Parts: sequence; C-alpha cells; structure tokens
Amino acid sequence: MDMSAGNRKGLSLFALVMIGIGSIFGSGWLFGAGSAAHVAGPAALVAWVIGAVFIGMIAMSYAEVGAAYPIPGGMARYGSLSHGPVLGFITGWAVWIAVAALIPIESIAATQYMSSWSFGWAHRLVDSSHRLSGFGMAVALVLTVLLWLTCYWSVQLLARANTVLTLVKFAIPVLAVVALVASGFHPGNFSTADGFAPYGWSAVLTAVTTCGVVFAFNGFQAVVNLGGAAKNPGRAIPIALVGALAIGLVIYLALQAAFIGAVPPEQLKEAGGWAGINFNSPFADLAKVLMLHWVVTMLQFGAFVSPAGSNIANVASSAYMVQNLAETGFFPKRLKETHPVYGTARPAMWVNLVFSVLLLVTVGHSWKTLAPIISAAMVISYLIGPVALGVFRRTKPGLRRPFRLPAAPVLAPLTFVFAACALYWSKWPNTGIVTALTLLAAPIAAVVLTRRGERDLKRHFAPAWWMVGFLVTVSLLSYLGSAEFGGSGVLPGGVDIALVAVMALGYYFLAVSAGVRAHHTGLAEPDPEPAGAPAAHGEEFSAPQAARV
Repeated sequence: MDMSAGNRKGLSLFALVMIGIGSIFGSGWLFGAGSAAHVAGPAALVAWVIGAVFIGMIAMSYAEVGAAYPIPGGMARYGSLSHGPVLGFITGWAVWIAVAALIPIESIAATQYMSSWSFGWAHRLVDSSHRLSGFGMAVALVLTVLLWLTCYWSVQLLARANTVLTLVKFAIPVLAVVALVASGFHPGNFSTADGFAPYGWSAVLTAVTTCGVVFAFNGFQAVVNLGGAAKNPGRAIPIALVGALAIGLVIYLALQAAFIGAVPPEQLKEAGGWAGINFNSPFADLAKVLMLHWVVTMLQFGAFVSPAGSNIANVASSAYMVQNLAETGFFPKRLKETHPVYGTARPAMWVNLVFSVLLLVTVGHSWKTLAPIISAAMVISYLIGPVALGVFRRTKPGLRRPFRLPAAPVLAPLTFVFAACALYWSKWPNTGIVTALTLLAAPIAAVVLTRRGERDLKRHFAPAWWMVGFLVTVSLLSYLGSAEFGGSGVLPGGVDIALVAVMALGYYFLAVSAGVRAHHTGLAEPDPEPAGAPAAHGEEFSAPQAARV
C-alpha cells in the first residue's frame, strides 16, 4: 500500500475529529441510554464513565502505534508488524468482523426507529418482540445498500458528507436532552425503584459491553483507521481521539441523565422498576409519552442522520481492513486495489457489502440482539493495541513516535487486563460466540500457508498461540463464571473477575515475549516503506534500518 505523503488524500484535523464524533454518535445514542437503564437503572451513568475510561486507555495505546505507523486501516495490520503473518491475520480478521458488522446494525437502528412513525406501514417494520419483521428486514437491506453507496465514489466526498451530517446530528441529542429536562425532570428517579444501583454493580459492568456503551465509543477506531489519510497523522490522531471521546462522554452522560430523569415516576412504579422500562425506540417512545411531538419528529429524523453519518466512516474503515488483509496475503491480492481516479477501495467495499447483507439476513433481527455480539468482537479487536505497543517499545526503540504514551510499561498491561475483563463482562454465551468466530481465522491461515508451500507451520503459528490460549481461557472462565455474567456459577462472584485479571496479566507478558521472539526469528512483517516522495510533517517511518526485520 502506498503510504507516501503525495498519495494521501489530505484529511484535515477538523475533518478527522468530525469523523470520530460522527462515528461515536451513531445508533449508540439512540438505544444506549434506554438499554443501559433497563439493565443497570440509574447506575448506568457509571457504566458510561467506565466505558469512556476503558476506550480512552485503548485509544491512547493505538494513538502511539497509529501515529508511528499511519496506515489507513492499520488496526488490521499491527498484528503482522508485531508478531508476524498468522497473528496479524487473526487480529486483522477480528478487527474486520467488528468494523464491517457495524454497517448493517446502523441500518437496523434506523429501521427500528422508523417503526415509531405514525404511518400504518411503519408499524409493520417490527413484531411484538421488537424484532424486525420480513418487511423491516427488506427496508434495512435497502438502507444498507444506500449508505454503502455514499462512500463508493471518493474519499473527499466522505469527508465533506460526514462533516455536514455530524454537525446536524450533534445538535439532535443536545436538543433532545434540553427538551426532556424541560418537560419535567424527576430527581427522585435516581434513588427510587430499589435505589441507584437496583440490580447490583455486576449489572453496571455488564451494561458496559452489552448495552451499547463500548459499541458507542467504538467510533474511535475510525480515527485510527482513517488517520493515515490525514495531513499530519502524528499530531492529528491523538488530538482527534481525545477530542472525540471527551465530547462523546459529555453528551452520553447528559443523554443518560435526561432519560432517567424524564421517565414519569408513575410509569416507573407501574413497570415494577427499571427492568420493566423497555422501549422499542427509547427516546422517541419516551417523547411520545411526554407529548413532545416535535421531539418525536426530530428524533425520527435523527434516526436516519446518525446511522448514516456513522456508516460513512464504517464503510471506509472496513474497506481499509480488507485491503490490509490482502496486503498480508491472506485475502486475494485484487482486494487491495484502489480506484485510480476516486481513491476508493471498491473491490474491498464489495466484499463488505456481501458480508453486511449476510449478517443482516441471518442474525440481524434487532439492535439489542446484535449489539452485544458486536461489542464483544470489538473488545477482541482492541487486544493487539497495547500488546503491539509493548513489543515495539522493546524491538524498535529508535522508531519515530510522534505521540508517546506516558507510563506505557504500566498502562499497556493494565489496558490489556481491562480489555480481558470487558470481554468477560460481555457474558456467556457471547464470549464463546465471538471466540469461535475469531478463531476461524486460524485454520484459514493454515490452509493459505500450506497452499503457498510453507512446510513449517509450527514456526509460523508460534507467535500466535498466546491469542488462541487467551481466548479459549476467557471463554472457559466465562462458562464457569458467576451467574451475574451468564456463567454456570462454578466460580463465585468476585473470584471470577480476579481470575480473569490475573490470567490476562500473564498472557500480556507472554504476548509481548512472543512478539520479541518473532522479530528475532524474522517472522514479523518489515516496516512499510514510504513510496515516492519523502513524507513530511512527521509522517515518515523513521525506525533505523537495524531495527527492521
């Protein structure tokens, strides 16, 4: 992939921040507050803070790695640079699944909110269990294709369209907060119905990964994956990450507080507590209850704008993922082609469209069904960030790092432990499902290597076994864990999370050691070389030749 400055499309810092905010404010704000309140009650506010801290730690790991290697779609490539082709394919596969799956879920979100329209046909979009009907699936399919076409023509169109959509949809949740608070805010809702945390703190942790919190903040990936196309990635990536996440946290906390405070106390009592508050289109349905008709109309409009804005970045990011997997040789080489005029990865985009349609028609029946699985897949896709940071600190001390994470020897393993806990909080069987999906990459890698004529598969797989062991161990602990997290109850509450944390810490150092050995044995992918004119403004890769494999 040509990484020269001359071939960059030149996204500005402002455009990159807008892409980050646009991705963060997708369908997560439409459903996250209602879903989190349903699971955790008023303590859902704490879930948003935990989620922001977790994603912030992950994002800062990727800020150092991404600024040093400003590769579009780089999250699918860092595993190859740190551990070699097999782990690179496994982690790249996980990242691709997590990002590409966002395309259909945004269309599902828009379709579910359409069901709140007053038209008769709109009521036929969902069934009595809040799942898409056959008609609803068809509408979601059409929306998926239309949103995909937005990115088909050019990267510059992506930036211009996303900036406009982001500015519009940023105003909608702010206005929704103001309207709900003004309609009659009930502070007592935060302490009645069995208190602030009516379902315990385990429910708060579960809400982080199953109710759209991680799903919402996952928009940071768009900054990392598209930051390679910025004018000055070393400066733009960390600033855009911090800015987008900070703005996102403030707005999400306001939305959550407004939702909790706006629910009529008599309805909360009649429902038997927060677990009984289960709206199909949370904010729109609540606005109907409060007779805020103009808010209902605004939210119905926002249900189109928010998913559309997020999907612009999702389509582009997932295309870069496919290109990077093709770059490593595990996907067909043709998939890394870019249109010579429009600059879009059209072959990769077609692959993602097919995947999106398959996901939509097989398991994409509702936002609440798909979001927990996607969130767990996202957490797996985060694992390589802190590990790659640790490997590069030891193997490439001379690598030019436009951003350097403070206290990395402490923060990197802590971030990995946090990610392992978040995966465990995703609850069984979600952990088992995403582990199985991720590890499908291992036999595919073996087949591809065999067809290339590689005879020593043991050598190629050596740097990747830690990932296989880690995912299997987390899944086993999830199955045996406490009932609060979907397990069989063999491990008592508290002990299960402690075991996950200790296990993850051991696997982190094992993973870094495996990466160091991969560099010593020549398995790690060499640094990408800039093509054409030298990069400017800190964009070059300046690792000394001695540090390259």
